[in-house]
Amino acid sequence: MAPSVAEIVPVTIDSDTSVDDVTLLKKHSLDKSSVVSAELKMGDGPLFPLYYPHFDNTEKFPPTEIFEHVDAGSRADPAKPHLLANATTEDLTPYIGTEIKGVQISQLNQEGLDELALYAAERKVLVFRDQDFKDLGPDRQVEIAKHFGPIQLHPTLGNVKGYREFHVVYHDGQHSRFEEYGGSNRLSKIQWHPDVTYEKQPPCTTFFFSLEQPSNTGGDTLFASQVEAYNRLSPGFQQRLEGLRAVHSAVHQADFSRKRNGPVRREPVETSHPVVRKHPVTGEKALFVNPGFTRYIEGYKQEESDSLLKFLFDHIARGADFQIRATYKPNTVVVGDNRVTVHPATNDFPSKVRRHAVRPTPQGEIPIPA
Repeated sequence: MAPSVAEIVPVTIDSDTSVDDVTLLKKHSLDKSSVVSAELKMGDGPLFPLYYPHFDNTEKFPPTEIFEHVDAGSRADPAKPHLLANATTEDLTPYIGTEIKGVQISQLNQEGLDELALYAAERKVLVFRDQDFKDLGPDRQVEIAKHFGPIQLHPTLGNVKGYREFHVVYHDGQHSRFEEYGGSNRLSKIQWHPDVTYEKQPPCTTFFFSLEQPSNTGGDTLFASQVEAYNRLSPGFQQRLEGLRAVHSAVHQADFSRKRNGPVRREPVETSHPVVRKHPVTGEKALFVNPGFTRYIEGYKQEESDSLLKFLFDHIARGADFQIRATYKPNTVVVGDNRVTVHPATNDFPSKVRRHAVRPTPQGEIPIPA
C-alpha cells in the first residue's frame, strides 16, 4: 500500500536542514488540496516530500526492449461519451490545446481513458482543471498512466524513492538542475523538445501534474504543434523531408549527469527516427525533430544537416500561431501527446521560488514514417 501524500516523510534538503510535511503545513497554514505558493524560505522543504527528486547512483536499468504497442486511442469511441458527457471544454487555439472542466481523470473507466488518448491526439494538449490526481498516491497514478503504455524509466533524472516510474521536475534556490542543463551562458533558457525522443519507442500520451508553483505568474509550459509546423511547409519541402531520418541522442544527458556525480542508470543510446512521422490513430503527419535530442540527419554532410535542422528548429520555435502557454492553476493536470508536440518549461520566475512537478511517461510505438 503506497503512503499517502499527506503522510509524514522526512526529507533532507541539505546537511543542516530536515523537515517533515506536517510541520511545514502547520508553519505556513497551507492547504495541500491545491497548488500553493512556493515562495518559501530556503531552509524550508517541499510541501510534497514524497515526490522529492531521488538520485541513487547504484540504481541500474537494463537496456529497453522492443514491445508491441496498441494505442489506447485506437479503441476509443470518436464521440467520447465517457470522457466528455459532463465536461465543459474550451479550445485554446484552433490548432492545439483544449481546457477541460467537469471531469475527473481518476474516475474515468477504461473506455474513458481510451477516449482521453484519442482526444489528446486530436487536440495535442489537454489542460484539466480541478483534479484530485496529485492526491491519489503514486500507486494509483502509475496505474492510470500504464493504461497508455509501459512507463519509461528515466536514465538520469530524479525519480521518486520507491517509484522509479516518475520523472520529477524540481527547482529551488539550491536545486537548479534543469536550468544548468540548458546552459548558463544563454539569452533564453527555452529549449523545445518532446520527452526522451532518443528511446527506440518514445513516449505517447503523457501526464504532468504540478505540486508547487510560483504564486503569481511564471513557471508555465509552452507547447507547439508539430503537426501544424509540418502543415505550414510547402508541399515540395514536405516531400523533401519525408523519407529522411535523424539521429536522437541521450549522450549529452548522460554526460551532464556524470559530471554532476549523478546517476546513469542505463547507458545512453542513439536512435534513428523519421524526420516526419505519422500518428498511429489520427494519421496526421508531424515533424519529429527537436534541439534537445536531435543531432544530425542521416546521409547528409554536416553543414547540410546543421542548416536544415536549424531551419526546422527555428520554424518550430517561431510558430507563435501554433503554440499555447499552459498555466498551472490549483490542481491542474496537463495531458499531452508527446508524438506530435514539443514543449519547454519557462524559467521566468525568481531562483528562490520552488517549482515542483511530476511526470509519469508511457512509451508508445516505434515512430511510423510518413
